[in-house]
Amino acid sequence: MLDDLHIHDFYRDAGRILLALFQQFPAPATIYVEDIAGPDTPDEFGLHSHRHLACLGAMTWLMQCGYIHFSQLVRQEAIEDATLSHRSFLVLVSRGEDGVSNAEKLDQIVRGGSSPQLEELMVGLMRHLEV
Repeated sequence: MLDDLHIHDFYRDAGRILLALFQQFPAPATIYVEDIAGPDTPDEFGLHSHRHLACLGAMTWLMQCGYIHFSQLVRQEAIEDATLSHRSFLVLVSRGEDGVSNAEKLDQIVRGGSSPQLEELMVGLMRHLEV
């Protein structure tokens, strides 16, 4: 059986990135990898950990797929002038039958939910974000 821990980390990172940008919306923001994935200790050659690079990969993937926009990478430390895409904003402010916005649900699950709950919500949000 495949170990899909990296996918769970991706969902958590992607959720945190979307929430960070939602909380700053509509102002562009600089989002630091360490603020999303936690502290990093580069090795003796100055190379970042796999975890740090995976979070950076989540940031670039979200941009490539149109979920977010940013002007540039700041080395391998941050993304600059980052904002939600129009579609991402609309999906996050949408409310379910319970009257709770997707942003509120995402915040609750990122803070204290289980990996399966987070996966279910993130997959659902990404389905709504497909063009």
